[in-house]
Amino acid sequence: MLATRIKATVLALSATLAILPALATAETIKVRYSWKLKGEYAAFYMAQEIGAYAKRGLDVSLGEGAGAQAALGALIQGQEDAAVVPAAFALTAISKGMPVKIVALYHPRAPIGVVSHASNPVATPKDLEGKKIAVSVGDTVAAYLGVICKMNEVDCNKIDRVMMDSQVRSSQFLANRVDALTTYLNVDPPLLASISKDPLVTLDFSKFGLVLPGLSIVVKDDAIAKKGKPLSDFLAALDEGVAASRKDPAAAAQAIRKAWPGSPKPDIVQAQVSATLDAIPQLPGRRAGYIEAKDLSVAIDMLKSVGELQGDKPVDAYYSNALFAR
Repeated sequence: MLATRIKATVLALSATLAILPALATAETIKVRYSWKLKGEYAAFYMAQEIGAYAKRGLDVSLGEGAGAQAALGALIQGQEDAAVVPAAFALTAISKGMPVKIVALYHPRAPIGVVSHASNPVATPKDLEGKKIAVSVGDTVAAYLGVICKMNEVDCNKIDRVMMDSQVRSSQFLANRVDALTTYLNVDPPLLASISKDPLVTLDFSKFGLVLPGLSIVVKDDAIAKKGKPLSDFLAALDEGVAASRKDPAAAAQAIRKAWPGSPKPDIVQAQVSATLDAIPQLPGRRAGYIEAKDLSVAIDMLKSVGELQGDKPVDAYYSNALFAR
């Protein structure tokens, strides 16, 4: 019995000693979101939960943000290794000369639009005229509202855009102080539907011509060469997080809720997780986030047509799949 215990202790000590060098040499990856925590980011925490980062020797730091511009600014200043931002903002920044690349694209077609009450619906872009729409600083949908107006012959001057803090938008909408919210359809509707007294109506802008790439990961140009191996490992780990989240959305919701003080109820977060995963295409033989040039080309052409992109850069100036090839 004593010999067995000694053997078990030696084995446990050996395992611990084997792990220590990996922990001591763990590569730090600092990631900044463009916004506050939401179910959209659950796969990042699921990857952590299942040990996908640790087994690759990564120490991943995940931080909330205050808008895409701020996240990209922190990236350029070297404060972060990667920024998780709507790809449309990255396209605009790159067209203006920002030395960054989109290295993973999870939502080639962002699920964006507005949500309104059935009693005063915004069912088509034309219905936006004469409505009070709540918007916030760093609001992706609000930033491209002019594009949807131009594409659908809507007079944007007739839309009353009410600027307010992101923390009070929902309460103002539910109190009928504004008619609609700009929104990611995978984020706000599950939350609002659980507390609204009235049925809700969602308007999906992608059905009216606005094809904007959404959830993406952006890094500095030189990081692909200087920190390519750990960044590639990070994307591989995140792919595992996406796959695990598809198999068990409830577990993914629980994983992010552990890091989310004051998070919504589990079923609401799970609904956000599921809606987010539904918008991530599954390409045969490719990891989640692999970029199809045609997806970006469509968005680039559309943004150029309405004057949102500057210059005439080729599509491969905006993205790189190099981290998937390692």
